[in-house]
Amino acid sequence: MLIAHLLGRSLLRPGVPRSGVQTRCLCAALSGRSPDTLQEADMIRSRAQIKRVLCVAEKNDAAKGISEIMSGGRTRRREGMSKFNKIYEYDYHLFGQNVTVTMTSVSGHLLGLEFKAPFQKWHSCNPVLLFDAEVEKYCPDNMKQIKRTLEKEVKQCQALVIWTDCDREGENIAIVLACETLSEPNVNVSDAVDVRQELDLRIGASFTRFQTLRLQKIFPESLANQLISYGSCQFPTLGFVVERFKAIQAFIPETFYKIKVLHEVEEDTVEFSWRRNRLFNHTACLVLYQICMEDPIATVTSVTSKPKSKWRPLPLDTVELEKLASRKLRINAKETMKIAEKLYTQGFISYPRTETNIFPENLALGPLVEQQTQSPVWGTFAQRVLDQPGGPNPRQGKKSDQAHPPIHPTKFGNAMQGNEGRVYEFIVRHFLACVSQDALGQETVVDIDIAQEKFSASGLMIIARNYLDVYPYDRWSTKIIPVYEQGSQFQPSAIEMVDGQTSPPQLLTEADLISLMEKHGIGTDATHADHIETIKSRMYVGLTSDQRFLPGELGMGLVEGYNSMGYEMSKPNLRAELEADLKLVSEGRKDKRGVLLQHIQKYKTVFIESVRKAKKLDEALSPYLGAALEITEAEQQDMEIPLPVRKCPHCGLDMVLKKKKEGNGKFLSCVGFPSCKTAVWFPDTVLEVSVDDSVCPTCQPRPIHMLNFKFRRGSLPPMMPLEFVGCIGGCDETLREVLDLKYLRPGGGAPRPPRPEPPRPPRSNARPSLPPVPSWTPQPRSPPGAGSSSGDPNGDAIVCNCGQDALLLTVRKDGPNQGRQFYKCNAGGCNFFLWADQPNQSAASQSRGPPPAPTNPQAPRPSLGFRSTFGGGREQEGDAAEHPGQTMCNCNETAVVRTVQKDGPNKGRMFHTCGRPREQQCGFFQWADENIPPPGGFGGEFNGGGDGGSRGRKVIGGAPLSKPPAAKKPRTCGICHMPGHTRVTCPQK
Repeated sequence: MLIAHLLGRSLLRPGVPRSGVQTRCLCAALSGRSPDTLQEADMIRSRAQIKRVLCVAEKNDAAKGISEIMSGGRTRRREGMSKFNKIYEYDYHLFGQNVTVTMTSVSGHLLGLEFKAPFQKWHSCNPVLLFDAEVEKYCPDNMKQIKRTLEKEVKQCQALVIWTDCDREGENIAIVLACETLSEPNVNVSDAVDVRQELDLRIGASFTRFQTLRLQKIFPESLANQLISYGSCQFPTLGFVVERFKAIQAFIPETFYKIKVLHEVEEDTVEFSWRRNRLFNHTACLVLYQICMEDPIATVTSVTSKPKSKWRPLPLDTVELEKLASRKLRINAKETMKIAEKLYTQGFISYPRTETNIFPENLALGPLVEQQTQSPVWGTFAQRVLDQPGGPNPRQGKKSDQAHPPIHPTKFGNAMQGNEGRVYEFIVRHFLACVSQDALGQETVVDIDIAQEKFSASGLMIIARNYLDVYPYDRWSTKIIPVYEQGSQFQPSAIEMVDGQTSPPQLLTEADLISLMEKHGIGTDATHADHIETIKSRMYVGLTSDQRFLPGELGMGLVEGYNSMGYEMSKPNLRAELEADLKLVSEGRKDKRGVLLQHIQKYKTVFIESVRKAKKLDEALSPYLGAALEITEAEQQDMEIPLPVRKCPHCGLDMVLKKKKEGNGKFLSCVGFPSCKTAVWFPDTVLEVSVDDSVCPTCQPRPIHMLNFKFRRGSLPPMMPLEFVGCIGGCDETLREVLDLKYLRPGGGAPRPPRPEPPRPPRSNARPSLPPVPSWTPQPRSPPGAGSSSGDPNGDAIVCNCGQDALLLTVRKDGPNQGRQFYKCNAGGCNFFLWADQPNQSAASQSRGPPPAPTNPQAPRPSLGFRSTFGGGREQEGDAAEHPGQTMCNCNETAVVRTVQKDGPNKGRMFHTCGRPREQQCGFFQWADENIPPPGGFGGEFNGGGDGGSRGRKVIGGAPLSKPPAAKKPRTCGICHMPGHTRVTCPQK
């Protein structure tokens, strides 16, 4: 496809398919000279292949008008897929050959900017995430038929010409190229609009969601159905209105005094003004007045006569059109621009959105003035302009947007009625006035002296009205004064001392508000009216009977609330800085990406602080909307949309904590639901869980936030804290097993994170982290007859935890174990239990209930087991008989080593305990630094301990040992095994 930037300003829109044809751009420099490169020669050859050209205008009226002009009235119309956008065809001579032109249109921007699907719903994420959420351009539903028309028509064409307005917004639709001078596209201006659109979306959406969701909850009676929007232009506009209102409220009137001199000559009365103007001290003014009254003769000290001019208006730009229409015609800016757009599309005026007040030298003004000579109202004046020396002579301003000329009439019209006719008449009269001549007059100033106090009066005589004859919107009146001669004296008719009071400033008119917006760089000429209409529609401001802006209760509260936070968001500073940077981007002096990231971070910082101080917003609105609704802490948490915990290992979107529909529990869910169903359902034993401020330094991809857990008492193994901070990223294997984090396992669709080599650094959080737990693996049971090889006749005697011979019984209850024999405590003093067909594992099953019969030599690991090896410790897996000297629990399994985490005298001390899940533990406990080695020289089996056998240790050595316990050894260190100190103070630690 060849993109021909011709006859207007153009760019292929994003989203329009190019049918696989190579894209090229014609440059104006190619015409009239030989090609310098193969690429240029290729472009020239490509022009010869053009047989059909697709032209796209911004509006149907423009497409219709352009096609009629270009075809000489011989256009052929047919229907497109959109009933509002017709297709016009005509033949035209282009590129030195005859081509067929297909002209159609869009209805403004074909593509809009929006967040991707997971972030579009208001409750889908925390609003702060919108500053970094992915955005995409999309085609709205009401534009899809237009898009289909373009897709269909473009397939038959070899070139595309897009007719767009030459302002900044038009350049975002089409990269600007002049119609006759094709050159390399300049994307800087389009980049500036991309930055503006993205920032407006992110800032507006985040603050709007925050304000609306919070304040609807706090003030349900007043704001239940109210959208409380925020915009970085909208709020400073509101701020101007509130600031003026507060200035009026704070104004304190002061009384002033002045001296006035009157002189009556025949029928005229001349008032002389005091040179001091006024005094605020009554006594001082009274003294001066009395001095004047003592010698009340006036002496004329000077009579000055000089030419006076009243300048004709500058060429009309958009801002002046909005202000003057509001002041002179009493038509608001929104309505004025709507009428101007219509007049433009009908061909009566030039493009109404311009920042230029300088007529270009190459614009022929004579024919434009001549068109207006046929008017019965201002036709005579138009002829005077043509006949004046030099012809039309516009007064030139200082602004140019290098895109559009000032607003001016392009053809005569006299059939318009109502406001449409009034706006057209104003534009014509303004144009004729600015190309006319200044009004001329003669001003006379008379100065007098009374008792050394100076007074003056002035008169005006108009010599030539000139532009005033066609421009009734300005006033310049003749003021007649008598003839005075220097040195002459006269007796004043009256000398008076009068008083008055200072008055407050008036409320802002729309013209005043637009002037402030322009002065401070808030919005553009094309958006001023929209911002004003927005704050009116949101009920932030209202209008008085004389059309002046008065802030509403909601608007006042919002501005005061944000100001109390310390961020003057209603001030123009933040937006003015952005507008200045956008201008630099459009000029190519700043990078698009850098400006975007800088202002995203700036507004994000303000947003985070605003959320943190949200109570100030409630307090500021309370005087206007009534008392804020008292909400519980739980409701407050419900109002806070959760922050992300981590990225989903399956789809890469955020995972957040959400509340279960039933009960008070929470679960971790992917924001991509329902397309992604990754979730972590915390068990009911988790009483509370919340996001911690800290981030795991180990797990990837970062950031993965730590979670604050609170478990139900009795749901964790003994000596494990019920409240701790843990990571669900996978590095904390204990927590992964406790919570059964299947989404991290290979079967769950995500690779299992590697175990970190260096241990995680200690955290400063007051709550302890989950302690490391040594490895636990279900052990295979030894077959009957295996184990001890001692020939002691009592070697097979079964002894319970009480040290007495166990009682042999048979299962009578129906079930899989019926008829099976087992041992239990003879005296009932302990909870000893052992199946008789496993006699050599005398403590294999000292649990709280009989386990089922073994069916698998390697039992499956339970979901609530622990599988992390104690840091620095030895592996403690395998059959107990294969590890002589190891500490065994009452289940005849290798005891695990843990560390006391609870504050107290034993904090940091290590101990042995049963490695089974809590429900199956045997109750074994032993301090690690009080471990007793087996007696040397012979194997033995020892059962002992206190607490009625609830604790015990089992050291496997070989032959059974007699029941008396060994002598207690002195306490030794758990690290170096030397007496005299503990592991806490060990010098080898």
